[in-house]
Amino acid sequence: MTHPVIDRTGQGAPSQSVSKPGIGPTPRGVVAAQQVLAAQAGAEILAMGGHAVDAAVATAFALGVVEPWMSGPGGGGAMLLWPAGAVPQALHFGMQSSASLDPAHYLLESGGGARASDLFAWAPVVDDRNIRGWSAVAVPGMVAGAAEAHARHGRLPWKELLAPAIRLAREGLEIDWYAGLMIASAARDLAQDSQAAAQFLDRDATGAFWPKVAGWSNLSAMRLDQGALADTLDQIAHEGADAFYQGDIGSALADEVTAGGGFLTRADLAGYQADWTVPLEIDWRGQARFWVLPERSAGPALAEAMRDWQSAPPGASAEAWAGIATGLRRAYARRLSGDDDLGGQGESPTSPACTTHFSIVDAQGNMVCWTQTLLSSFGARVASPATGMLLNNGLMWFDPVPGRANSLAAGQPCLMNICPLLGRSGTRRIALGASGGRKIMPAVGQIAAFWADLGMPLAEAIAHPRLDVSGGPEITADHRLDPEAIAALSGIAPVVLARRQPFPYAFACPAGVTREDDLNRGAAETLSPWGDACEEP
Repeated sequence: MTHPVIDRTGQGAPSQSVSKPGIGPTPRGVVAAQQVLAAQAGAEILAMGGHAVDAAVATAFALGVVEPWMSGPGGGGAMLLWPAGAVPQALHFGMQSSASLDPAHYLLESGGGARASDLFAWAPVVDDRNIRGWSAVAVPGMVAGAAEAHARHGRLPWKELLAPAIRLAREGLEIDWYAGLMIASAARDLAQDSQAAAQFLDRDATGAFWPKVAGWSNLSAMRLDQGALADTLDQIAHEGADAFYQGDIGSALADEVTAGGGFLTRADLAGYQADWTVPLEIDWRGQARFWVLPERSAGPALAEAMRDWQSAPPGASAEAWAGIATGLRRAYARRLSGDDDLGGQGESPTSPACTTHFSIVDAQGNMVCWTQTLLSSFGARVASPATGMLLNNGLMWFDPVPGRANSLAAGQPCLMNICPLLGRSGTRRIALGASGGRKIMPAVGQIAAFWADLGMPLAEAIAHPRLDVSGGPEITADHRLDPEAIAALSGIAPVVLARRQPFPYAFACPAGVTREDDLNRGAAETLSPWGDACEEP
């Protein structure tokens, strides 16, 4: 059976000729991130003699300033670490539900047949309590993760690692066209929270809120006021993670969430711990090995997909593309069926997500790939008045229908779509990850396969055409695929042809680094407006 091919590239659209070569080869350390200012912050730390983990802490906190809608101290994530000469390690610092959470507060809307209004195809909850507002906030883990990684592997003082983020917050994020677009996309929701509105929106004489945007001919910079966030980061820098989980910051957050109708206690914060674990190992054609997160992530689903599509030949033939699509469809069918080992979620494949990723390799060969998130864009769309932080909406990761594998419950870890990856092929090594919700896993797997099978440099592997097969009925294919590949895919499922573009993303947004013969490279998504790699100065 042949399925339809739908062209959504736009009639008469010009062909793309865009390149982003990345950094390297260089003997110096490299940081690749979704926001170049954060990558520069990490590179500065490497130049000071910092370990890749030191640079990761600096990059992580800087990203919370320069991409505030994607991640920050109010969110969570995970890291893979590959110390030079040692074995890979994994660190989970994902969000979790409060021990005080009452699932009965999240009443299902009557009527049936509808789905929730954001990322996941859950049954809708009254007032979107699991999606927006204080009732959607889960216990954040990002600060604990950074502190745990630093305690085990850091070389430089903690205070020095937060200095770049504090400086950036004091300056305030410049509102360019992309920042204005991101703010405008969430303006209606941000206007519902007074602190978020004050931070990201302007108010006119009639009292109406409008997104902060720069005029097209105005060359003077308009900046966000991030002074409160700078003060919070400064306190964390001087007092450590305890200020967040056991001190004034945590107390203020718990009080604000509770007052807003959510579930977060001082005991939740004081009891939070980031968890070290052993990565899941994937054999690739007997010639390469990859390591991914073992649980609470898309790592197990990627392992299943890559085991499946190894039966197809390597390369970019029509048969190879069909094998990739088939393997991804099978893995996501299990994941979305609610198999707890794979972290089943019913996510909408067409919705945007709020995540950021960066990868680091230092001059000694230590590698880090780190993904962090607020979940939705701007998280719960509420900002903490006391701290200036946007807060996550991690409770949306849970199925609101009782009695299922991932049903909303008290004191439970959230299941995430993140999929950082480490790999070795011969003498070459890679650290890779992406943002983009359910699109992350297919992108990471394909880029890793291109790198291993075809010997592609990282920037070339990232720019190469790829598919998105992430649980929906269609296969989204890069319009640059040859007709034979598209015909083979249409024999599996309906095919939608899409372009790589800055907004919205039809595919995930990757960033990675590689090392070979003591030389490092780094690259980020070609069409990412802010993403790039930076070399240690």
